[in-house]
Amino acid sequence: MEKTSRLGLERVSRPRLYEQLVEQILAYIESAQLKPGDLLPAERDLAERLGVSRATLAQALVALEVLGVIDVQHGTGAVLARRPSVASVIKGLREHRSRLPEIVEARSTLEGKLAALAAARRTDADLKAIDAALEVMAGEISDGDRGTHGDELFHQAITAAAHSSVLAQLMAFIAEMILETRMESLGQPGRPEQSLASHRRIADAIRDQDPEAASEAMLAHIELVSDVELLR
Repeated sequence: MEKTSRLGLERVSRPRLYEQLVEQILAYIESAQLKPGDLLPAERDLAERLGVSRATLAQALVALEVLGVIDVQHGTGAVLARRPSVASVIKGLREHRSRLPEIVEARSTLEGKLAALAAARRTDADLKAIDAALEVMAGEISDGDRGTHGDELFHQAITAAAHSSVLAQLMAFIAEMILETRMESLGQPGRPEQSLASHRRIADAIRDQDPEAASEAMLAHIELVSDVELLR
């Protein structure tokens, strides 16, 4: 926490490690004169150059991906999407970090209710869509990917199964903010497998037509995926 001295000056907070790494990566992009579409060095090489672990580097790359600076493609690597200023990126990261609790609050309120409604109203077609999303996510993870597309399909299937047009509109309104947290969460070591397991528990409760269990499973899932290391 920042402290104020007797002179009225605030002590400057030490930048978080991932912020320092983001600055160094952006400096490398500038010095190497990379252009949008160019590939960054492999994670192993970049981690060695920066003197950090690959796990630590991965958090900085996720932060850059969230802000649209890079596009991390499975099997290819990190591709530069745009070249922003360091100041604008750090400002964007801090703004995102400050609004994360509100995103979690909105998700808990909306998706807990959607899961309960899905359990009460789901059709056989809805269950097929939910199961198909689980298969997509499981396949992505099996291939070494994070499962972001399957994760997105799963939550869309739950929203559709609730058969509430107004709640669906509200979910669409916050979809972009949820996408940011999805990338961050699934970038955590071991998180894709944990997230898939919690998805299966939600699906089971909906299949059993148990609204209370479905809501509780969804809230537990959101609590899990909201634990994001790089924002601490």
